[in-house]
Amino acid sequence: MPRTRASPTRRRGRRSWRIAGAMGDGFMLVERTDLRVAAKGAVFEVSEAKRWLLGGYDRGHLAHLPFPITMEMALGFRFTAERFHERGFVNRLVEPEAVLPTAIDMAHHLLSLPPASRVNTVHMMRQMRPRPSPAQKDLAAALHKHGALSDLIESRAAFAEKRAPNFKGWDDLQDRYRLPQLREG
Repeated sequence: MPRTRASPTRRRGRRSWRIAGAMGDGFMLVERTDLRVAAKGAVFEVSEAKRWLLGGYDRGHLAHLPFPITMEMALGFRFTAERFHERGFVNRLVEPEAVLPTAIDMAHHLLSLPPASRVNTVHMMRQMRPRPSPAQKDLAAALHKHGALSDLIESRAAFAEKRAPNFKGWDDLQDRYRLPQLREG
């Protein structure tokens, strides 16, 4: 049986709301939050495309961002906090020293709401988030294996050795034209 980690937002079987303050780190934690505070000048990056055979295809999709922005995210481009704030991915953009006080102020506001209203509203909003379909998840699983698996090791080695990677691409070059397909139904 695979090991699982406890959710950092689960306490004694109850789910809580999540606010993250980002200072240029922890993208995957931030994207799982309900409200986001970022420091001016912070930089965000989805790095799966640099380390795996499939980039973070669902990142921007889950955040309702426009397709060109999600494409940039999936391909590992960097984003400033200012740009993410303009696109609606970050709720509050503040000076670095104001990140924690701003997140605490937002938490105080949440605590000022009637408990049932707060819980019900957060639950409803989370239900409205887009999710990849089962067919898209199946395609992603196939694409995670499509290509030279040696590139995974090469990517990490090049990063650790601070050198340019020497990628192979595919073990059989014709696989470049035999991409797995989305299967609906």
